[in-house]
Amino acid sequence: MEQGDAIQRQFGAAAERYAASTFHERSPDLPLMMDAARLCGDERVLDIGTGTGHTAVAFAPRVAEVVAIDLTSAMLEQARAVAAAAGVENVRFAEGDAMALPCDDASFDVVTCRVCAHHFADPAAALREAARVLGPGGRLMLVDSVSPEDPALDTFLNAIELLRDPSHVRNHSVSQWCAMLRAFGFAPEHLGTFPVPLDFYEWVERMRTPAPVRGQLIGLFDGATGSAREAFRLRTGETPGFDIPIALFRATLG
Repeated sequence: MEQGDAIQRQFGAAAERYAASTFHERSPDLPLMMDAARLCGDERVLDIGTGTGHTAVAFAPRVAEVVAIDLTSAMLEQARAVAAAAGVENVRFAEGDAMALPCDDASFDVVTCRVCAHHFADPAAALREAARVLGPGGRLMLVDSVSPEDPALDTFLNAIELLRDPSHVRNHSVSQWCAMLRAFGFAPEHLGTFPVPLDFYEWVERMRTPAPVRGQLIGLFDGATGSAREAFRLRTGETPGFDIPIALFRATLG
């Protein structure tokens, strides 16, 4: 299955649950991301992989206009409802691929990409496109789950992410993101990595992970090494869960 088809299959079915997700609506990375964007109020913002629109709707009152794109029509339908409920009118939602943006060159001041880049089949193409649509001095605000630099911990995190969600491609490390950003003319700033606690059952239910796979995941949690337990604050027993590392980057186009 092509990655785009996998994303549409997974997220089309999950759209309503993502619209109601407290993680996507109220996770602490969102206000940090908005503050770090250094907005003046007249910016034109492009939100790629908008999902159910929480990032676009949060940015809209602070800027002139937001264009928000996503591959999945069901997600965009939910995003329009989220914007309407918030009374936001300066957001335009459209179907589009982060790796082939339907936008003119140098047409945006800020590009946002929040908790979706781990689904990109070709992150280099997405960064190339972000650089293309930004004007000189434009900013890419990137938030995503990241893997530790340690290869064993990287493998553990990506394994549980892929088991839970077949459309997952890869969580990259901070150093990998910075290297990719530099390759496309950005000056990256890693503004911090912080843990976001996830309840296991809410995490798997959001993607309707099948019961046998949930059992596999619990087995991986139970059998995790001490270093993995410490790195991700793995919780087992009656209330399983873990902390996922979320990183915030500001990357300015030279």
